[in-house]
Amino acid sequence: MEENKMKKHVTVVGIIHIGFGFLGLVGALAIFFAIYFARGFVTDVEAADMVLAFLSISLPVLIGSLSTLGLVGGIGLILLRPWARYLIIVVAGLGCINIPIGTLKGVYSLWVLLQDESIRLFSGQ
Repeated sequence: MEENKMKKHVTVVGIIHIGFGFLGLVGALAIFFAIYFARGFVTDVEAADMVLAFLSISLPVLIGSLSTLGLVGGIGLILLRPWARYLIIVVAGLGCINIPIGTLKGVYSLWVLLQDESIRLFSGQ
């Protein structure tokens, strides 16, 4: 009975990470295009190329990478893959930096995935 309840929590965590992963990918694309669009309005061309070129690549890559890991990990959680548990633990820990929503998502994910029932669920016992 307790494992069935924990399986529901694991599924919810997977769905949350899939949803936020998708939103993060859309956000990364929006940031890329917004910064690329903003480069046209800057008069100091050298500063724009240095700073905005760095930001237009680094921010979307960082956000897109974490979002992709969350998306893949969320799918793996729903399928009860043991590697997905470890991946989401790392992604949730990193997400705790993003206050307040990332912290809530991260703490809930860590609470679910570090329970003894969840560990047994993923080990197949």
